This record gives sequence, structure tokens and C-alpha cells, in this order.
Amino acid sequence: MTQNLPSFDLKRNYQRVREEILEAVHRVLDSQHFILGPEVAAFEEEAARYLEVPHALGCASGTDALLLSLLALRVGPGDEVITTPYTFFASTSCITRLGATPVFVDVEPDSYNLRMDRVLEALTPRTKAVIPVHLFGQMCRLEEIAPTLKERGVALVEDCAQAFGTLRHLDGGILRAGAVGDLSCFSFFPTKNLGAYGDAGMVASRRDDLADRVRNLRVHGAATTYLHDEVGLNSRLDALQAAILRVRLRHVETWNEERRAVADRYRLLFGQKGLLDVVTPPAEQAGTRHIFHQYVVRARRRDELQAFLGERGITTRVYYPLSLHLQPCFRFLGYQEGAFPVSETLSQETLALPMFPELEVAEQERVVEEIGRFYGRG
Repeated sequence: MTQNLPSFDLKRNYQRVREEILEAVHRVLDSQHFILGPEVAAFEEEAARYLEVPHALGCASGTDALLLSLLALRVGPGDEVITTPYTFFASTSCITRLGATPVFVDVEPDSYNLRMDRVLEALTPRTKAVIPVHLFGQMCRLEEIAPTLKERGVALVEDCAQAFGTLRHLDGGILRAGAVGDLSCFSFFPTKNLGAYGDAGMVASRRDDLADRVRNLRVHGAATTYLHDEVGLNSRLDALQAAILRVRLRHVETWNEERRAVADRYRLLFGQKGLLDVVTPPAEQAGTRHIFHQYVVRARRRDELQAFLGERGITTRVYYPLSLHLQPCFRFLGYQEGAFPVSETLSQETLALPMFPELEVAEQERVVEEIGRFYGRG
């Protein structure tokens, strides 16, 4: 019987760091210090050093990281925030939750990231912030919008939920995802490249003033215990997750490089199988280090292909089947079908194939072989 192939295998990855993880967990249990504290502070320091930023603040989730960032910027009714319709729900829900208005612009067909020229075209006097999403592990070309945003007093909030470790090479230097914007938001959901063993998130910043606000907002808006300067959230990173993340941070560069090797093999195999006319691999833009949080292809007859692979024990995912501007809860924004044609096309054509550092060559060959069989190239 053919063994099922998951889209992501957490168990394989855990076995590689099991002893380190158990040691870290026992250290926390022995300390009996579970919320914030020295373990969280140590992770924040190590993460900030990795990202090359002065501030990294742990919180409860990637969604909370976005919400805390917008709260820190005092985004509210009357404000507009520009973002992408082709991404996870939280990038937009955090805007509407504060009474502000999301303004969508379309994405690029190859990178799936926001079109930077369209972002600049969408700026108005009401624009308070821009939230670009470094989707699937590829960094947006922020250098194309950052100077204009700064000049116009518009905040740049990076959504780095899928992009821990991605970067761009520019003019002999490096731009790291999470080190460009006024605030940057990370998710450590278990399947992320740097994943915890539960919900966890982080806000990074170069600005002392915004970091101080986030630090207070995550503990109910209290700089001093029981003295609340404003209404914040209960969004604290717990010590167990911080200890686990400290272990996994030591390995994330190795795992990212392994993901890149898996992506290279997929492209090679598609070429060898003669499938590049029906399956379009994700593009790595010039100057970008893609870390392939997901390996998302564009495929003809996507839904039929997904069903075909599922019947043969190969799990795939669709990210995302309905653009955000067409979601029922955002109908009040007034967008109609056809407003963002690239995003809508991607929602109908993209398919995430199995992708994780431990994916074996034979398993990739099996995936591509079955895809070839679906298209009559077997």
C-alpha cells in the first residue's frame, strides 16, 4: 500500500531536535516561570540579533502581532491601510477590527506579492499605513516604496508571517524581511519555517517609540503593573514557546537552505518531465533569497489535479481559494469580481505541493510522476 505523503511533516522535523527541545522544556518547568520573563527576554534578544534590529517583542500570535502594530500606530476610523487581497485573512481583519478601511491593490503573477507601483498609486491623504505580505517566503521589493512612504508619513508594516529568513540583496548590502518597516509582524505557527509548538508571534521594530508602545500594549496597556495608560491586549509570549523557539532558531538557516534545495529539485523534475507548459513553478525574483515557506505552483485544471493527487495519497493545499475582497465579511467594502484579476486568477490556479526540509528525493519524484500522469505525460 502506498504511504500517504503529507503537505508538511512536523514529526520528522521534531526528531532532529528532540533532545534539545526536551532539555529546553525541562529548563522552563524547573524554573516555574511561564509568562514572559528571562526565557522570553533571551529569545527576543536572539531574534533581534538575527534580524539585525534593536527590538523584537514576543506576543501570542501572528494575528496579534499585526493588531498590536496597528494599535501602536493609532490606526482607527477614517484611516486607510493598503494591503493585498491574496493572502491569509488576518492581514485585513486586523484593519477592519480597528474601524479602519482596507484598500486592496493587485499582486504580481510570478511572485504573488503586491505590485509596488500600484501601492504608490493607491496612496491618499487618508493612508495611515501599508501592509505588504512577504508571501510564501519571498520578500517584497520594499525598496521601491519605502522612501516615498517615509516622505509622506505613511507607516510601513511588514507582514513577515511566512518569511522568517528571507532577504533581498541590494547595492552590495542586504535587506532582511522584518528589518525595513516601521514595524514587522511574525507568526510562529507550528508549520512556519521558524515554528513554535503552539501559537506564538513577534513584533520587530527599529523605532524605540513604537517598540515601547507594543511592549505596553501586549500587557493590557500597562507600563507598570495595575497602572494602565491605555486599553491594550493580553498577548504575551509564554516561556515554553520561547524556549522551543530558541532551539529552533539555531537551526532555521539550515532548514531554510534545505527548503531551497527541495524547491530546486521540484523545478528540475518538472523540466525533466516536460511539465513546464502545464505547471508553472514559483519564481524567485532577482536579488531575492526565497525561503519557500510553501512551494506554490500554478497548474491547469487545479481542482481536478488536487483531487487526483489526493486519491493517490499526496496531500496538497490551496492558498487561497477566495480573494479577500470577495469574502462575505468584506462585502461592505464594495469590491466586485474582476477588481483584482491577478489575485482572482491565482485563487483558481495555485496549488501548494508538499514542502518541508526533510522531504526526500523519492517523495518528490513520486509527486512529479503523479502530476505527469494526470496530464498524460506518465
